[in-house]
Amino acid sequence: MRQIDGYTKTCGLIGNPVEHTMSPVIHNTLAEKEGRNLVYVPFYVGRGHIKAAIEGAYALNIYGLNVTVPYKSEVIEHLAEIDEMAEKIGAVNTLVRTQKGYKGYNTDMMGLYRAMCSEGIRLEGEDIILLGAGGAARAVAFMCVLRGVKKVYVLNRTLDKAKQMASEVNRILETDCVKPMRIEDYGKLPGGKKYLAIQATSVGLYPNIEDAVIEDRAFYEMLHTGFDLIYKPAKTKFMSLVKAAGGQAFHGLKMLLYQGIIAYELWNAISVKEEDALIVYEKMKAAMGIEES
Repeated sequence: MRQIDGYTKTCGLIGNPVEHTMSPVIHNTLAEKEGRNLVYVPFYVGRGHIKAAIEGAYALNIYGLNVTVPYKSEVIEHLAEIDEMAEKIGAVNTLVRTQKGYKGYNTDMMGLYRAMCSEGIRLEGEDIILLGAGGAARAVAFMCVLRGVKKVYVLNRTLDKAKQMASEVNRILETDCVKPMRIEDYGKLPGGKKYLAIQATSVGLYPNIEDAVIEDRAFYEMLHTGFDLIYKPAKTKFMSLVKAAGGQAFHGLKMLLYQGIIAYELWNAISVKEEDALIVYEKMKAAMGIEES
């Protein structure tokens, strides 16, 4: 058992809710594996208290923080500095302590990319279907464009929201490859090819495990791969429909793993070995009761 003493560095997660977070498994496992005197704990922050939370954390010498819903955008105005890409995305999930305050980063984007690479998924030159137009989808769209996809078709129930998100990403990244569409218009997508679909809505999230944003088998027959950002349940309805139509399907637990690892790397100025990342992943699966290989 690790010793906690006056030299122990404290990191943590702020959000609402935080009770079911997997992040302590990531950071405490890494610290224990490395023999690093660091502990990671979740901090519940009530609505309207994010400013006080950030100021209090800094006053208490909290070494680094992750930020989860609903504060990824709200936290920005309370930071001393923000990474350029996080500012463009408009969301922060990692805070690194500096002499003047906290600097904000977005590790979700790189976490997803590393997760997809680890599964052998290629983005360069691909045509992507992105389901959803919220904050998570926005980060995914940035990542896809920066990693060289040909097209990102943003399918959303509200077309205006898809148009707004596509317009902002295209403008900021000086491209025109992000295309907004109504979600029911998937039949109008260019034919003669198979797509990689990224599911970035909350549809299918536990406990609503029998829901999928699209139910039609014809849609899933257009896909060679489906990646669901949801990790609970470990097999979503979206994933089941992708597999039933002959495609590969993956859940979002590795994205959670790698966004956490990147945060840990930022806090400690190190690079985590891939074999250590996989040890953490096995612990995360065990904590969730996932038995797949």
